[in-house]
Amino acid sequence: MKFKICLALVLLLPLSVMAKKKSTKNKQAPKVELATAVDSASYALGIYMGAKSAYAIEQQNLKADVFARAYNDALFGAETIMTPEFASAYLDEYGKKLVEQENEARKKAQADFFAENKKREGVVETASGLQYQVVKAGVGDFPAPNSKVRVHYEGFLLDGTKFDSSIDRGKPIDFNLDRVIKGWAEGVALMQPGAKYTLYIPYDLGYGAQGAGNVIKPYSALIFEVELIEILSK
Repeated sequence: MKFKICLALVLLLPLSVMAKKKSTKNKQAPKVELATAVDSASYALGIYMGAKSAYAIEQQNLKADVFARAYNDALFGAETIMTPEFASAYLDEYGKKLVEQENEARKKAQADFFAENKKREGVVETASGLQYQVVKAGVGDFPAPNSKVRVHYEGFLLDGTKFDSSIDRGKPIDFNLDRVIKGWAEGVALMQPGAKYTLYIPYDLGYGAQGAGNVIKPYSALIFEVELIEILSK
């Protein structure tokens, strides 16, 4: 996502979020007399934009004083170091570099994690790079590649963030193994009914370079706690 779009999206967040974020800071601003309705509307818009801009700047690790100088110059028609066109192009390129850095950091975090994780007792690594650990063994047949199964599961990122859980919803999920991510298809096929496994799924067996939604970023490794309840059909 382009940097300027990220910034714009943050500016659409509710003002209450910004107020909570900044509530511990008691900086004194110059007094302004609100003599007319236009004065009040202008001041309200300044609060609205200022609070959200401050939040966006903090999230992007930018410099508020430099931003404020450029904003005032542009607002009042003063000479600026960059043209609006150059600024827009620069933010696009800057945003791309940030995304690349984040992606490389996630790749490295995955490589480091899987290298250490496979050393743990009970962790098995397959030829594809999938790692799994048997929490509880099952009995009976194994699912076929296109079997329909019923499972309970919880999904986590490497930092421990839980992004999905059938347990929290109180209802297991049914699906065909040939219609899920590769890591699930391979991992669940190793299980028998009643088994519970921990699946450690590298990004190339998960959602790859695209990611999924706002939580699963590109190149994200995933950890799933999966219980195979039943094989519904072969």
